[in-house]
Amino acid sequence: MKPNGKNDKNVELEHELPAAEEDGFVESQAGAPENQSRPAPDELTRLRSERDALLDRLARLQAEFENARKRSAKEQQDFRDYAVTDAVKSLLPILDSLERALAHRENTREFQSGVELICKQLQDSFAKLGVEPLDAKGHTFDPHVHEAVEMVETDRAKDNQVLDVLQRGYKLKDRLLRPAMVRVARNPKK
Repeated sequence: MKPNGKNDKNVELEHELPAAEEDGFVESQAGAPENQSRPAPDELTRLRSERDALLDRLARLQAEFENARKRSAKEQQDFRDYAVTDAVKSLLPILDSLERALAHRENTREFQSGVELICKQLQDSFAKLGVEPLDAKGHTFDPHVHEAVEMVETDRAKDNQVLDVLQRGYKLKDRLLRPAMVRVARNPKK
């Protein structure tokens, strides 16, 4: 070993490596040169311009991607903001009818028929939107679609049968919008 802590073999390698890099070639593991000469100046210029063109193309593609992402986010936000437009448009005639019925509330017979008409219009609008009422009365209590408000002791109905619907439940296609609020029978005999 030499005084600086390195052996002769390491010192020789340190001196050979920079010289090889300066000559423009590096030997492969097998010892054969990988690149014996530097590229010609015109080829170097061509490679640099190709690199610059690729970097420019990459920057443009990144900008296009970012613009598309922003445009998509804006479209999604617009959809969320105006998704209820069709639903509201279908409910406006019902509001008009309700206002007309309230203007004629002195005549109870016309008022009642007007309110019944409004109820029918609303049910039709909901049906067009895919909203359906839940049929609960007489069915077995289902905690997934019913909310029990009261348990009633009775021997006139089966145990866990829905006796009365206090507030109708609704679903939109297969999704529950609101559970039905119901009275449920408790019959220890059945």
